[in-house]
Amino acid sequence: MINQLVENLAFACLGGQERTGLSETSAFEWIHADLSKELFSYSQVNTYSNKIANILKNLGITKGDRVSIFLQRSPELIFSFFAILKNEAVACLLFSTFGESALIDRLNDNGTSLIITKKSLLKKILKIKDALISLRTILVIDIDEHLDGFTLSLPKLLSNSPGDFKYTPMIEPDAPAFIQYTSGSTGKPKGAVHVHGAISSIEQSFREVFQIKEEEIYWCTADPAWITGLVYGIVAPMAANVRQIHFAGNFNAEHWLNCLQNEKVNVWYTAPTALRMLMQEEEGFFSKFDCSTIKRIYSVGEPLNPEVYRWAKRIFNCEVYDNFFQSETGSIMIANRPGIPVRPGSMGKPLNFIEAVILDNKMDSARPGSQGKLCFKKGWPSMFITYLNKPEVYAEKFSGNYYITGDLAVEDKDGFFWYISRSDDVINTAGHLVDPFEVESSLLEIEEINDVAVIGAPDAILHEKIVAYLCLRNNIEWSRELELKCRLKISNEISTTAVPQEYKIVSVIPKNRSGKILRRVLRAWHEGTDPGDLSTLEEQ
Repeated sequence: MINQLVENLAFACLGGQERTGLSETSAFEWIHADLSKELFSYSQVNTYSNKIANILKNLGITKGDRVSIFLQRSPELIFSFFAILKNEAVACLLFSTFGESALIDRLNDNGTSLIITKKSLLKKILKIKDALISLRTILVIDIDEHLDGFTLSLPKLLSNSPGDFKYTPMIEPDAPAFIQYTSGSTGKPKGAVHVHGAISSIEQSFREVFQIKEEEIYWCTADPAWITGLVYGIVAPMAANVRQIHFAGNFNAEHWLNCLQNEKVNVWYTAPTALRMLMQEEEGFFSKFDCSTIKRIYSVGEPLNPEVYRWAKRIFNCEVYDNFFQSETGSIMIANRPGIPVRPGSMGKPLNFIEAVILDNKMDSARPGSQGKLCFKKGWPSMFITYLNKPEVYAEKFSGNYYITGDLAVEDKDGFFWYISRSDDVINTAGHLVDPFEVESSLLEIEEINDVAVIGAPDAILHEKIVAYLCLRNNIEWSRELELKCRLKISNEISTTAVPQEYKIVSVIPKNRSGKILRRVLRAWHEGTDPGDLSTLEEQ
């Protein structure tokens, strides 16, 4: 049976406006870090992405090739994403905070042949280029001349690139479109592969959850390298022809409130971490801004604490809707949304086209109110199709007809779902999933450190903070200099988001007899509680 063709994601976002005479309407307003603004129409985005698409084609990028974008938030990031899709290549967006080790892992895993970056990030790539097995070309968005035959100036190439590009608007639904990396409790990061057919889930979830009217203005604060920022900051609003803003700067309470006020934002999609950071401000701070245009706030990335929910609802005088999805699911699965009464602390109810269940350890349905594994009946269009190069790990994520999220949750008698915790050891810090194995591996390379274990601990701002337990080599004392050395190594090799907030010096790391770190013991140490059964503890 032949699958029915679907729209190429690029065409879904840019082609409809051409057909309906809306090509000159605003695709997005770009607010720079200094609060200056640029307005980009759909026609401009289409033309810029066509120019880059032509460049990629001339550089040998073809169907199925992997192209990575290593940029901070910028219009060029968006243009490049669509250019990759127009070539039927596969896009991979990487956080600009990634260090050398994190880049090598991901770029080699996905076989990146071309990287799009900027001058300030170029030195990271050049330092590791000999270790990148598939890399052929680097495109730099802000240099005027080619550095050599390997490192090319995008502006120079753009000056001679045509603004038209012929590509196939309809495509097989299972054609890969982008790769989203996510960490697990052990091993290397996993690349979840998403397809062009995801567009139906993306569009349907956007309509059902956000319910944005034609006159409303939308702002998603998430970085595009995060699944939320890509799907609900770029693809969904542009496919729906929603008026939106993007802010290039990092979190700054005054700048964010200025954006909300000056752009008259109506629908705001952010994260609990951002709301908790805003909570640190004195209440008088908010009286200086008029944010009365905000009608709805949405939150994602980690559980929205009832305390934060009540604070945001009171300060902004509107409803706050928490929701749940993962890099693997590709779109929102469970959500609070207009038409369903909010129960503070709950993730809400599954979307109309999603079947969510709580299963026990035997993979049988759990009773209402009983904690179990949060699972989804497989087959929704935005479901990832594999972990790149890890089919056996992908297979482990499914049991019969169900996808296993790796999260523990409860469904109450009224069908509301309540998040409990991760069932593995992944740390959710400020909405970013951090693999403790990666952090531990990096710290163990420091000569002063003999052994290490990393856990996540509750934090009022970050949801979870990263805590590193260290065993130092003989005659080594902990110092500010050694702490700085640890911080710099993690920041440079993995990411600034993976840098531990606390370091604790211990004589031994608790492990079982097979050598597995007993993180529950470390969490008990941190919280000052009973670590429970220690019968499997390795003799030290």
